[in-house]
Amino acid sequence: QVQPVESGGGSVQAGGSLRLSCAASASLYCMGWFRQAPGKEREEAALITSYETTKYAEDVKGRFTISLDKAKNTWYLQMDSLKPEDTAMYFCAADGGNYCYIGMGGFAHWGQGTQVTVSS
Repeated sequence: QVQPVESGGGSVQAGGSLRLSCAASASLYCMGWFRQAPGKEREEAALITSYETTKYAEDVKGRFTISLDKAKNTWYLQMDSLKPEDTAMYFCAADGGNYCYIGMGGFAHWGQGTQVTVSS
């Protein structure tokens, strides 16, 4: 059973940086980071495949970087130039299917979430 566990959330001022980590018992084909702000639907921020192909939502491109450490079954989200609108609960997820693209949905394995708060 793959059970992702997030770490690394916290509070930071606008323009600052945070790094999130997600450790799992195995790496599947598609791994990613999602976020859900209060009153909004959950959305993808970034995805990475086991071949280390990356995909980003438009509003985080150039600011967030997703990476994978295969030896540790851990993937990361480096978040730079943070904005107040990045404030959300961040979840990592993984799926062993054949696809990995922004908007695909249906991820099988989810972490519990870690809060990121960006103050202005």
